[in-house]
Amino acid sequence: MASQDPSDASSLAALGVENPTVDGHFDIESTLYISDSTSFTLSPKSLIIRATDGAKKSDKKSAKPVGQSSRRSVTLDAAAYSEPMGGTNTRAIALHNILWAETTESELLIHYAKQSPKIGVEAATLKFDLEDRGHTDTWVERLLERAYGKAQRKKRVKVLINPKSGKGAAEKIYNRYVLPMFDAARLDLDVTVTKTRGEAIEIAESLDIEAYDIIVCCSGDGTPHEVFNGLGKRKDASNALTKIAIAQIPCGSGNAMHCNLSGSIGSPSIAAVSIIKGIRTPFDLISITQGETRYLSFLSQALGIVAEFDLATEHLRWMGGTARFTYGFLVRAIQKKIYPCEVAVKVVIDNKDDIKEHYRKQASKSLTSPEFVRDEVGSESGLPALKYGTVKDAVPEDWEVESMDKMSSFYCGNMSWMATDVNYFPAALPNDGCMDMVAIGGDISRVSALGLLPAVENGKFFGLPHVSYRKVSAYRITPKNQADGYISMDGERVPFEPFQAEVHRGLGTVLTKDGCLYDAPGPQ
Repeated sequence: MASQDPSDASSLAALGVENPTVDGHFDIESTLYISDSTSFTLSPKSLIIRATDGAKKSDKKSAKPVGQSSRRSVTLDAAAYSEPMGGTNTRAIALHNILWAETTESELLIHYAKQSPKIGVEAATLKFDLEDRGHTDTWVERLLERAYGKAQRKKRVKVLINPKSGKGAAEKIYNRYVLPMFDAARLDLDVTVTKTRGEAIEIAESLDIEAYDIIVCCSGDGTPHEVFNGLGKRKDASNALTKIAIAQIPCGSGNAMHCNLSGSIGSPSIAAVSIIKGIRTPFDLISITQGETRYLSFLSQALGIVAEFDLATEHLRWMGGTARFTYGFLVRAIQKKIYPCEVAVKVVIDNKDDIKEHYRKQASKSLTSPEFVRDEVGSESGLPALKYGTVKDAVPEDWEVESMDKMSSFYCGNMSWMATDVNYFPAALPNDGCMDMVAIGGDISRVSALGLLPAVENGKFFGLPHVSYRKVSAYRITPKNQADGYISMDGERVPFEPFQAEVHRGLGTVLTKDGCLYDAPGPQ
């Protein structure tokens, strides 16, 4: 092994790259020399490229449109520009951003997500001449192993584009920002642009689950809700929900699923990279019963002020998600509206300090030896049996029953982020067998009520004394003294009548960055 040049270490530090050495020396097995002037080194988190005078590289930006419902093999159709690397030049690319690498007879190609100040990242290709193939193919495989880790390569993807989501730009967003990333990573794509509400339910219900690994929804949160429920209608529902991972490209007004799994930035191109590199993660789903109807919920259920400021402001979608929700919340907070109800709850943890400790332990395990639990179901079975019956059955004796005559907001969540900048359930975990329940009384002052939303945005909401926060495994809520109103389920309106919810641990599957946690800071 050759000694490391101190000047190299300084240049790497300037780039913010960790030192790729073992006992002060380069790890030769992680270094590839393709010529006297160009070398590549794999550090724990980055690919480090060094090129001196005479080395040439071309940096290609990838772009390619797609037709509807087209299943095809993927090729990279890119316009290229050449850029000399004069003098000593050291650059680093995060392994997370390496999409693919391959060799031809005379070239080494590295496809990656290039940083872009306007859109987050964009697909690009580095091309280097090979003077001698040598061990290049072996090194390329090592690069892909490091770049993908536990993530599956070349995922087989069913893409559903909802052209009516948000501002109606989902197709444009997919073609411009997402498809080039998916192509560069060599994903196998089957694309459908939906035409009607509920079509995603039908597609998921009849999908050949052996032909796909994931379903990507280019939409708001309504399409993932349809997909989960479509898979839930199948005779092999439990198997289908376990096998097919669900992901989202943010094209709607809320995009909560994306915020939790890819980050709250809201960039479609960054979401695409997160999906490419996403690790399969067991995910709790919730059964909701209303009368004879059974739904699956993946995100949240709400009655009261939260449901109203979401559903009653549909006509204000032009304002954008965060502005619309803020406006709706402030109007109702000032009015001090109340929503009397009776709530019966199967409580798991009701102390905030204990909840913080529960989260800390789960987060700590995720860094070392993550433990996932799935409720046992047969591979050919439909949805799991309900442990606590339906809303029509008697309330179990070990549930706590509360009359909340001055309830302002009842909100139960399965994810942390409910929208960009709205980390309403900071202690939520993908696979702890619990829902996070928040209840706020309508008898708090207007000043306290108006302080709720800023507290959500600055991370102080969890600790507010007038916010009741519990971990629960099941509940029933019954509205009182109100003939009509709003109940929201995953952002969709359902009938205003009693409903019951219970968790199915690990019934679903999503893609997370680390295979364990949501992309959220946790309770403060």
